[in-house]
Amino acid sequence: MTALVQTLLAAWSQLVRLLSSAQPLAQLAARLYVGQAFFASGLTKLRDWDTTLALFADEYHVPLLPTHVAAVMGTAGELLLPVLLVLGLGGRFAALGLFVVNAIAVVSLSEIAPAALQQHVFWGSLLVFIALWGPGALALERCVWPRMRAAFSL
Repeated sequence: MTALVQTLLAAWSQLVRLLSSAQPLAQLAARLYVGQAFFASGLTKLRDWDTTLALFADEYHVPLLPTHVAAVMGTAGELLLPVLLVLGLGGRFAALGLFVVNAIAVVSLSEIAPAALQQHVFWGSLLVFIALWGPGALALERCVWPRMRAAFSL
């Protein structure tokens, strides 16, 4: 019985090591997936600005912001934050910013299909994951921040 328990514990330890070594790739995959979705949405808005303004005026009801300001801020967020997220520069900042963009998109739509809502929930979950655990070992900030801290004596 003791040999079986030792074998199971050794197998479990090996599995944990394997899963832990996959974390950086999983974090990168999450950043790429979410970043691509938001960047593509931003490009769509940019390609047809008149339609974007009409959507923000008629379909999206962003609270507290004038239509034009909401359209500019939303589009800028969807174009700039994904680049930071994918590169892993200010990854937590970018994840939190995109989380806000995602939440406002859900709240501002008067009607949202269940499948679309599920997609937003999935994106939001991945963004929370990145905000809490960081962009991972395959992020540029792992190289940049130590140098900035040393340069500015932080």
